[in-house]
Amino acid sequence: MERDEQGLLKSRIATLFLRGPALVTLPGIHAFQRMWYIESLNAERAQAGQPPLTEEEQAEIHRDAVDLIMEARTILIRPDPDAMALAFQADELLQEIVSKARIRFLHVRNEVVRQALRARGECWRMSAMPRSPAELNAMINAARISIGGATVYYYNKLAGTRWLTCGEFSALDMLPDGRLRAQIREIQEYAARRNRIGHPEVDFFLGAPAFGAADLAGLDLVALDEAALRAAYRELRDKFNRAVPAELREDGVDNLAWRNRMATILLTCGDETVDEELLHGLSREFYMQIEWLPGGRIEDGELMFDPVFDELDRNPGDRELQALCDTRTKGFIFNYIREFGDIEHVNIGRVSNMITQRLDAPGRRNNYLAEVKRRGVEKPTVRIARMQKWGIQEHLEENKDLLAAILETEEYTDYVLDRRLGCRQLGMSLPSRLITQRITERYHGLRQDCLGRMLWMTYFERDYIEGIASDKIPLTRFRDARFALPLAALLGEAAASNLIVGRMDADENVLFDRGDEIVVLDRNDLPAAIVVADQTGTFINFRAPLEQSAAAYAQPMNRRAAFTPDPKAFAEAYLGALRARLEKTQAEYRKRRRAFDSLFKHRRRDEQGSFSYRWEKVLERLDHADAAALVERIRGQMVVR
Repeated sequence: MERDEQGLLKSRIATLFLRGPALVTLPGIHAFQRMWYIESLNAERAQAGQPPLTEEEQAEIHRDAVDLIMEARTILIRPDPDAMALAFQADELLQEIVSKARIRFLHVRNEVVRQALRARGECWRMSAMPRSPAELNAMINAARISIGGATVYYYNKLAGTRWLTCGEFSALDMLPDGRLRAQIREIQEYAARRNRIGHPEVDFFLGAPAFGAADLAGLDLVALDEAALRAAYRELRDKFNRAVPAELREDGVDNLAWRNRMATILLTCGDETVDEELLHGLSREFYMQIEWLPGGRIEDGELMFDPVFDELDRNPGDRELQALCDTRTKGFIFNYIREFGDIEHVNIGRVSNMITQRLDAPGRRNNYLAEVKRRGVEKPTVRIARMQKWGIQEHLEENKDLLAAILETEEYTDYVLDRRLGCRQLGMSLPSRLITQRITERYHGLRQDCLGRMLWMTYFERDYIEGIASDKIPLTRFRDARFALPLAALLGEAAASNLIVGRMDADENVLFDRGDEIVVLDRNDLPAAIVVADQTGTFINFRAPLEQSAAAYAQPMNRRAAFTPDPKAFAEAYLGALRARLEKTQAEYRKRRRAFDSLFKHRRRDEQGSFSYRWEKVLERLDHADAAALVERIRGQMVVR
């Protein structure tokens, strides 16, 4: 990991030879490192009076070698899916010289690699994908690499190919004759080579099929004088430029078309697409939005927490380890072992708040995803855990005594569960199963009298819903009426339930179609149902008339109407379903009025806003609502009427 005068890594690649063991970081390409190691071994053997290695011995050394790529502070192992044991041996050796937290694995789209890491409880060691435009830009800029000459290539860590753009190739015209000749010789030589996994050492970004290695193959760099060389180079330059669309000839992440194509080249190895699901079975809004965390694995029935936690114990001030080691994962794993008892492995990740678009809301907003594999069960169980928004710690920060903080936390848990029951009673489609769990966490807040205490933290856990959030569905899907019209009707039904229970944020902005409505698709990939994953914000609005939110409930149609083949039919499907659901819920209430009215009578009633009182006011508002008039108010806010 040594750096040059500019602060750049002296070598971006390395090869770890398990027979030795030896780590070779000679700059260049992996093939040269392998050749150099064999030559160095033969030189040692010659000094000792021994014969050189046989071809079979050399093959064994090559077979037991693992490719590495170095980034700013991370070592990436490029495993052979058919020899994962070698990759894990290399991992163990590397941990003797660098922190495990800084060693990751490539080829995580390969199912064999993915499964091997999952089985060790180490999804967190999959090489992280960019999660934002800024991270994407940084990845592309960090991919710049050289072989022996200028830094003119973009390196694909998965395939081992160095991509040369027409922009970089054109910039070679600025080099003096000698350096130009050397650089073209390097490009010519390595474009004709293939690495050990079958990919070109150098390839031409967007050049195929009109421009490629064959165009340089016949160039006689020895026979050409300086003038002829430059003329030949310029002819190649012009041909390369003609092969690339004009809008993609200018390098740089500010050129979004170029950036997106370069990202596709650098993030894939073969025919994958960049938006391929990283974890089989998770909907696409989870892709690149999960930060996998160290946890533990079970061997011979014994739970072993990841040794990276021991590193944190030895280095408690290490911020990198602090960010990586979320101690809540230990509590989650304990709970799963208590529940199941026959676990093979568990992987736990933090879920980005970007999914539900609630970035700055008060209280705890931590969400976790757990993948639990049980013995004898083919598929892992996937669950979502959401920390209770207001807990003991939050109440202590309000300067309440410990007993009051505990009691108020328990009251809030009941409030959350009562809201869930109320939503189900009023027709909202929610996950069928929700359980309340607790873990403990040491208090490190502002209250000096409570520092170091272990406090209970409540969280709610539900099964993962296989589908895609309504707001993450690509707009292109709405061009198909077979998809658009059923979805509009489902959104209308969901909107009616959302309206009835007054779902809003603390600033009284309507919460709907913002990441919590999960669209379940049928076997034909068409909308079959909508399930509301999280009832956060329900019963916030329990006084204002339903018509007051008409504009907000027109927005789901306004955002999509222009992408549908028949905007009017799309809007009518939504409004018709909304009215039908509202009238059905009214009819159910009026038919079983006593059952609804008495549901929360046993709870404390407080007109300042207890749930019992909110429930009472919501039912009163429902009973007096004019569904036809409400639908017309929403229609009046639509771009299509």
